[in-house]
Amino acid sequence: MPEQHFGPGRPHPPTAAATLLSLLTALALILALAGTAGAEPGNNRPSHPERDWMGSTVRAHEGERGPAAKGNSLPGFPSTGTGLPDLSLGGPKLGASVEGVDVSSHNGNVSWSKLWNSGVRFSYTKATEGTSYTNPYFSQQYNGPYDAGMIRGAYHFALPANSSGATQADYFVDHGGGWTDDGWTLPGVLDMEYNPYGSTCYGLGTDRMIDWIADFLDTYRGHTGRDAAIYTSTTWWKKCTGNYGGFARYNPLWVPRYGSSSGELPKGWDFYTFWQYTDTGSTVGDHNRFNGSLSRLKALAYG
Repeated sequence: MPEQHFGPGRPHPPTAAATLLSLLTALALILALAGTAGAEPGNNRPSHPERDWMGSTVRAHEGERGPAAKGNSLPGFPSTGTGLPDLSLGGPKLGASVEGVDVSSHNGNVSWSKLWNSGVRFSYTKATEGTSYTNPYFSQQYNGPYDAGMIRGAYHFALPANSSGATQADYFVDHGGGWTDDGWTLPGVLDMEYNPYGSTCYGLGTDRMIDWIADFLDTYRGHTGRDAAIYTSTTWWKKCTGNYGGFARYNPLWVPRYGSSSGELPKGWDFYTFWQYTDTGSTVGDHNRFNGSLSRLKALAYG
């Protein structure tokens, strides 16, 4: 039946049924708005973002080591007998690696001079989580390493169940996750790990998870011109993406494994760019190695 069109003219008085329908519609709208107040799209705000940081869920799910090593030990670093490479100041030196840390609000104000004096030369700081949380210590944790002479960067803790990858990339870039061609700013990092609020893979199948990650990475590149790195464990990546290898060509890998080697890597990556080798290191807990010389790290910052 053709749609009826009522042109300009004297308005018709509403019927009792129409009035009731309007009242019910208005009530439904009020209830819907009340139910979503303070919520992110698709889910509630994260309830404990201060407890979510790079690798915060890994040990609980994977223990000390994670997947067995397959030839990815850090050259030149023998085992200390504690499951960690010997990275003490008196230990062996390797020109093709650089010491770094990652921090978040749970670290509070960080002593960057102490870390610099211990040999740390780069740092990553958690900037955002989902689309509602920003790190209250971000300024001190992001500008502090720069002032100390370190190369620095920012990362985003992903919540794929809450909103789209593009929406979260926008939020990240708008709240500290951008990139500057100054030689001191590293490209952003997408932290993909176990869901601290529910099911391991955030309720997404492997195809949807791959699409979500691609959405974030494409949007981030559109804003900055840089390819973000991906922080993930091999075990989580296999389970939640089906061990997808399509990002390996352009997106650097940051892998956590708390032992004497980086272990098995996700499909497609022949090497890691960053390795989080311990979560119990000096001063801040999380310590990392860049897989290359300081000049290569600076080249990554320059893009």
